[in-house]
Amino acid sequence: MATANTSEAPVLKVENLRTYFRTRWGEVKAVDGVSFELRKGETLGIVGESGSGKSVTMLSLMRLIPIPPGRIVEGTITLDGEDLLQLSESEMSKVRGSKIALIIQDPMTSLNPVFTIGNQVTEAIRIHQDIPKRSVMEKALEVLRKVNIPAAESRIRDYPHQLSGGMRQRVVGAIGISCQPLVLIADEPTTSLDVTIQAQYLKLLRDLQQESGMSLIFITHDFGIVAKMCDRVAVMYAGKIVEVGSVRDIFNKPSHPYTEALLASVPKMEEDVDRLYAIEGQPPLLHDLPVGCSFADRCPYVMDRCREEYPPEFPVDEGHYSACWRLA
Repeated sequence: MATANTSEAPVLKVENLRTYFRTRWGEVKAVDGVSFELRKGETLGIVGESGSGKSVTMLSLMRLIPIPPGRIVEGTITLDGEDLLQLSESEMSKVRGSKIALIIQDPMTSLNPVFTIGNQVTEAIRIHQDIPKRSVMEKALEVLRKVNIPAAESRIRDYPHQLSGGMRQRVVGAIGISCQPLVLIADEPTTSLDVTIQAQYLKLLRDLQQESGMSLIFITHDFGIVAKMCDRVAVMYAGKIVEVGSVRDIFNKPSHPYTEALLASVPKMEEDVDRLYAIEGQPPLLHDLPVGCSFADRCPYVMDRCREEYPPEFPVDEGHYSACWRLA
């Protein structure tokens, strides 16, 4: 696990980010007022059920929201002192890959099947680095070796379908780190990997982070990965961050009912149960959100106030905040 320097200014600061989509049913508030900070060398885990807004948040950071139907309607995304939402598309294209990079969960959708691995790694380097052609190929081989691709000199001529799932994910990682970004976003990067390869890939990411000092945002459903990889955790529900804190605080002292429910749904080896715990009910429709707390209909502690007004963030401990009226 990396250790962030909390005395430094954040390398990434997101404030009141809102990303909406126009649909036939109405306006979908996929990301609705998200704020967080990320410091150099820190790993932030973002967790929540499918549809909670995790991936849309990350696409918003990369300015990759499809327009239409989506649009970033409000907020600031400050990376290395520069607001990404104020950049033109040509300016933003220079930032993607060089300062902030993304690893998505299915490498076959991000690797082009008709180009070799070498073509795709060198393209990322050529776009962002003004170096001679021979040096580009040497740099590509260097990053492939860095992500532990065996026999990189021959593999660089292979096509994606000739590699295993684990190898393809390593290639996507190589492209992500090829220009030494300040922030690397990993969106469910281990979903398609078996347990052994998953452990190797997580170790690889951790080693690369320690070597380069880059910051990492980890989007996942797996609390085991969060415990192993992350310094802090942000819990998302219905487009909002409902709780944020250190890994220790979130695991040992969860203060939002949704966080408690997520942790309770993780199977435990020492428990002998007939039926695994599941959170009752369904998340709200994002085009028809309730006036108050979005979790109210599923919450065992619901009060009248919860249905009338959305709660602000209340401090629980230093660096630990939760949006729940129980803390008022």
